[in-house]
Amino acid sequence: MMVLVTYDVNTTDEGGKKRLRRVAKQCVNYGQRVQNSVFECMLDPAQFAALKNILEEIINKEKDSLRYYLLGSNWKRRVDHVGTKRAFDPEGTLIV
Repeated sequence: MMVLVTYDVNTTDEGGKKRLRRVAKQCVNYGQRVQNSVFECMLDPAQFAALKNILEEIINKEKDSLRYYLLGSNWKRRVDHVGTKRAFDPEGTLIV
């Protein structure tokens, strides 16, 4: 299923900057960055649960926030992209 992960980490102190880097690094491990704090991730339910647990252990729930948008398997009809940066197709051909 396609999951859109967004986050807002308070970076007014050094701890916040470290949390921001850690959250971004974990999101990169599971998906593709499409905007600064937005990732598209193709996950099965176990991977989604693992990612949620990791991210929720990193953030400070008093200062930071996470949002998960579950777009499901028919996500292509739910995403409409306009503007720069080519749209990412996680089910397409991967060239390394």
